[in-house]
Amino acid sequence: MKIPVLYEDNHILAVEKPVNVPVMADASGDADLLNLCKAYLKEKYHKPGNVYLGLVHRLDRPVGGVMVFARTSKAASRLSEAIRSHRFIKTYLAVTDGIPEPRSGHLEDYLRKNARTNMVTVSDPEHGRYCSLFYQVLQIRGRHALVQIQLETGRSHQIRVQMASRGWPLVCDQRYNPRAGKGQIALWSSQIVFPHPVQQKPITVRSLPPQVYPWTEFEVKEDEH
Repeated sequence: MKIPVLYEDNHILAVEKPVNVPVMADASGDADLLNLCKAYLKEKYHKPGNVYLGLVHRLDRPVGGVMVFARTSKAASRLSEAIRSHRFIKTYLAVTDGIPEPRSGHLEDYLRKNARTNMVTVSDPEHGRYCSLFYQVLQIRGRHALVQIQLETGRSHQIRVQMASRGWPLVCDQRYNPRAGKGQIALWSSQIVFPHPVQQKPITVRSLPPQVYPWTEFEVKEDEH
């Protein structure tokens, strides 16, 4: 499997994660992104032995788009600190089944995960973990909306649950959209902006969603990241 490389230097590797590829090895035994990227580096640079690649954030298995890895332990530590200090800014595109009202806003909830079912629900402050995101409707086609989402926190299934809890589930989200038909969940990691772990200059990495339904209902442009 060839993984598209979006940015690469001695400290960072940013790639476009394919849909339905797990970030890390799991019980499925399927090829995972972390080991695929290690194999890419090992082959490209003729590295003997094990290749270091630090995982600093995740994407749900069905979600594709930008992912950033650290090529050194120092870069991993500094990127993790950027995440904790909200300087690692993740932007997503989604297509909702239902039109968000108001057309832009800030969503705050407490989410609770059931480890047995791998389902997440909105809870209360005592039993859930705080989560926050900002959203903006970019385009509307019928009952579908193209929405830009910027995460403030990175909870499991956060975007999917926060939007669904308000009656705007994601198109083709088999887990949280009771109206979902067959197809790939309409959620894409479209942009990550972060300070370079060594040079400290801002790095922006972008990826456009694939030209398949429901993305083809909209004109997704580079400046809508």
